[in-house]
Amino acid sequence: MKCLIVDDNKMARMAMKQLVGQVKDLELVQECEDAMEAYNVLNKQSIDLLFLDIEMPGMTGLELTKNLGHRSPLIIFTTAKTDYAVEAFELNVVDYLVKPISPARFLQAVERAQETVAADKEEVKVEDQEFVFVKDNGILKRINVDEILYLEAMGDYVKVHTPTKFHVLHATLKSIEEKLSPTKFIRVHRSYIVSMSKIDFIQEGVISIGKASVPVADTYRTALNKRLNLL
Repeated sequence: MKCLIVDDNKMARMAMKQLVGQVKDLELVQECEDAMEAYNVLNKQSIDLLFLDIEMPGMTGLELTKNLGHRSPLIIFTTAKTDYAVEAFELNVVDYLVKPISPARFLQAVERAQETVAADKEEVKVEDQEFVFVKDNGILKRINVDEILYLEAMGDYVKVHTPTKFHVLHATLKSIEEKLSPTKFIRVHRSYIVSMSKIDFIQEGVISIGKASVPVADTYRTALNKRLNLL
């Protein structure tokens, strides 16, 4: 995996470079002192993994991530503070490492990134499949696609809700969305995907589905309205 280190602190970059050098599957392409330098590098060459500091002068790591959007490589945040954890995971990053970073914790984050890459390569669309298998607490469980009410992102995990229970998956909502049939499911919020056939009613920007209430974000409202077949 080709990676990039982005940190305004020279000592932090050196420490991260040493950790990267100990993993044979990682290739360090460049070190960047700020987010703007990293942005320019990412526009010129392909990078698989970004080790990104959050608090930097000028553009922050969070702002860089938002600006990259769908062009973003996999991102592992590296920071001295835990204050940004919630916001970071809402951006579907791979992991959030708090400095000083131990080799064991670093390897764990890299393995998560590798698993994400492997999962992307093995993607299977469930356009016409009647069921899927999900890994829940080490057990592969079968779920009928038509039983899925909605999916809910929670950091680097996703809850798959059915009428009787929910299953927790270690994945991003985006990666699951790409596997679901766009004719059966629709994203209505950065944290929610719903089954079109399971929507009971919509009132004041909130979807009633089963016993749950799911918010509709303004950015997804137009797409949802087009799919509703309004009379």
